[in-house]
Amino acid sequence: MPFPNGTSGITGDTVCGKHGKAIAKECLSPDVDDVCRILSHVAWGPDIENILSAKRYDFQPKFVNDVLRNLKDLHLAINFFWWVERKTGKAHTPEVYNSLLKMMAHCKNLENLENILEAMSIAGFGPLNDTCIELVSSFTKAGMVKEGVGVIQSMKKFKFRPAFSAYTTLIGALAETQEADLALSMFHQMQEIGYEVNVQLFTTLIRVFARKGQLDAALSLLDEMKSNAFDADIILYNVCIDCFGKVGKVDMAWKFFHEMKAQGLVPDDVSYTSMISVLCKSNRLKDAIDLFEQMEINKRVPCAYAYNTMIMGYGSAGRFHDAYNLLERLKEKGCIPSVVAYNSILTCLGKKGREDEAMRIFDDMKKDAEPNLSTYNILIDMLCTKGNLESVYKLLGTMEDADLFPNVLTVNIMIDRLCKARKLDEACRIFENMKQKGCSPNSFTFCSLIDGLGKNDRVDEAYGLFEKMLDSGNAPNVVVYTSLIRNFFRCGRKEDGHKIFKEMDRRGCHPDLTLLNTYMDCALKAGEIERGRRLFEDIKVRGFMPDVRSYSILIHGLTKAGLARETYGLFYAMKEQGCVLDTLAYNTVIDGFCKSGKVNKAYQLLEEMKVQGHSPTVVTYGCVIDGLAKIDRLDEAYMLFEEAKSKGIELNVVVYSSLIDGFGKVGRIDEAYLIMEEMMQKGLTPNIYTWNCLIDALVKAKEISEALVCFRSMKDMKCPPNVYTYSILINGLCQVQKYNKAFVFWQEMQKQGLNPSVVSYTTMIAGLAKVGNITEANGLFEKFKVSGGVPDAVCYNTLIEGLSNANRAIDGYRIFEEARLRGCQITAKACVVLLDCLHKAECLEQAGIVGAVLREMAKSQHAARSL
Repeated sequence: MPFPNGTSGITGDTVCGKHGKAIAKECLSPDVDDVCRILSHVAWGPDIENILSAKRYDFQPKFVNDVLRNLKDLHLAINFFWWVERKTGKAHTPEVYNSLLKMMAHCKNLENLENILEAMSIAGFGPLNDTCIELVSSFTKAGMVKEGVGVIQSMKKFKFRPAFSAYTTLIGALAETQEADLALSMFHQMQEIGYEVNVQLFTTLIRVFARKGQLDAALSLLDEMKSNAFDADIILYNVCIDCFGKVGKVDMAWKFFHEMKAQGLVPDDVSYTSMISVLCKSNRLKDAIDLFEQMEINKRVPCAYAYNTMIMGYGSAGRFHDAYNLLERLKEKGCIPSVVAYNSILTCLGKKGREDEAMRIFDDMKKDAEPNLSTYNILIDMLCTKGNLESVYKLLGTMEDADLFPNVLTVNIMIDRLCKARKLDEACRIFENMKQKGCSPNSFTFCSLIDGLGKNDRVDEAYGLFEKMLDSGNAPNVVVYTSLIRNFFRCGRKEDGHKIFKEMDRRGCHPDLTLLNTYMDCALKAGEIERGRRLFEDIKVRGFMPDVRSYSILIHGLTKAGLARETYGLFYAMKEQGCVLDTLAYNTVIDGFCKSGKVNKAYQLLEEMKVQGHSPTVVTYGCVIDGLAKIDRLDEAYMLFEEAKSKGIELNVVVYSSLIDGFGKVGRIDEAYLIMEEMMQKGLTPNIYTWNCLIDALVKAKEISEALVCFRSMKDMKCPPNVYTYSILINGLCQVQKYNKAFVFWQEMQKQGLNPSVVSYTTMIAGLAKVGNITEANGLFEKFKVSGGVPDAVCYNTLIEGLSNANRAIDGYRIFEEARLRGCQITAKACVVLLDCLHKAECLEQAGIVGAVLREMAKSQHAARSL
């Protein structure tokens, strides 16, 4: 594309290209300038080839080289390069090839690299070392490390030997991007082609493997280095101490520290500071103190970094008196404590929630060190977490007086902490005022506020902010989408949640495993079982491996949906994949097994869980106890109950209720009572389920009076009865023929605004009919039907008998006909009572029909007996 001045990208005295030496414009031949102008104005094709041919240029190597070094468009340069070779019938010189490769490096385009390298290989020469280095470094500097590897591999393919510095540059870049395996591959490739590696390269590789937690690989490299007769230097030992310590291998870091001294190397400030930091973070404060004191012996100038680390160690352990003493020691040695030392103390005070003390230290520090932006951010974080906005605004004023102004990090801290403290309006106000303070929100700002609004059910405002985020040019990340999906579903707006997921896909934002797990969890909790299954499979389709959380979510969702039997196969698939179960996963699977009747398997998993070092929780014991109680293995359930108590686990109402229900159902009422008593002595209040279990057990044991006592106790303890409570009592009273008392409870239930169940209606209608309260029974029957209820055969037969006994023949016959139309089985007794009533009322036609039904019934019974 031509430049406005009609040149080929040459401005001032030098060319724009960075891939070659600058060439003064006045030194370019007119022909070179002419070719560059032609190429910059016309798209490559037959026309441009004809123009160049007509000009009759002398395409000598220097001429071609100068043209290539002054072109900006790589596509044009490559076309020109090949055209000249065809035109002249001669191969280009090495200088020309290298110029083109450098242009490819500058443009970061490897599209034609292999074609160029193949042509060079045929011509019998290869890229210069500096060309190779420039190709690799241009990609690594741009963060395109895989392309840098591609350069090396392409050169190897055509038997060229990449430059030593190209390898070291690439290995360093791969280490920076945590591409440990690729870095090691390049390292071994160097050795294969005869390069001698050094301690620095080993150090780079050991660092990257150790930081990734691949300690076996790091130690293997260390052994390889020693086997090659390389002596570890202090830098390598410092790297090992730092990296192994940071991944929790404190003893290994300690071993390196002592080994370094045994090798005659004197630990430097970095060695001591790294080791002290590792010991402090692993709560080995005594060892850290001993090492610090050892370092200070014979040290004229104290190491400020070590002091800061030790101060942080004391602060993290809550030993602030020792931290303050260390500050004083630093002053006694003639050193003024830095702002870093004070910031360390303030950070620890903030974590311990000691904001008053932090503000006092803040005032003291001004005598020694000028607070910086980090100081103010630490204090603002602390005060916002406590919701102390008045102090926050006062601090902001102090900050501005010191010519320090809130940056985006300050605002992000305020918004994030205010959202977590549920002070949403204040967070929104700060967000709106950001631009007035010359501070633009970034992705983290939007993310914090969107999540805060969503979690507080302000999902429409959260989505409105999401749209503002898009308008501002901040690309939403998976964290934002995860928050929106989760909060829309939580607020019952699942369709909006689905739309967010589709929009994310449309915008090219690729979900991570956390988002897919969250989306699957939301879908399953919303009852979308099939979608949940599809999302589990989608995890694999998108190139992820389902993790233990993925399986746990699906197992939990299926269990809640009554599909617990399907969880058995999922559990073994999870095991085969090598997923390491955590406590949550064990609890989920155990619950699934219990609900699918595989209680023995659940029991085995409980034991496996202990062996694997996971302590069972109240949920674990609760699931297995409930599973055993439901299949009447009550003695085993009670043993587990006692085991849980002996381990100090605080059992909840749910666990006690499971045992009360289990003992009650098999008639072991005394034991159910004892468990109820123990629960109340523990300070636990029985819930509606607990009371219903006990009342139901008493009713089944015909202990109606005791059940009524429990009912009164339940109300006295401010636990309102529900429909199920009344249904149990109404049914029990009807069973002992206390129908009028049952009707009192029926009326009370309705006064409470509770809608009776079908069983309650049927029981009550039958009971009222049996005691002759036929008007109430019939009225209840009609009300039941109007409310959409479907009476059963027992209800119809009882009402027919009751109406007949009350000499209401036509009403009885009407119910009889209705029962026949609904296909309900009418008993012989009901037919006989109705027939007798119809004869008395001289309803002969109706009596004939009932008699015919009775005769058909008798024939059917006779035929059945004959068979």
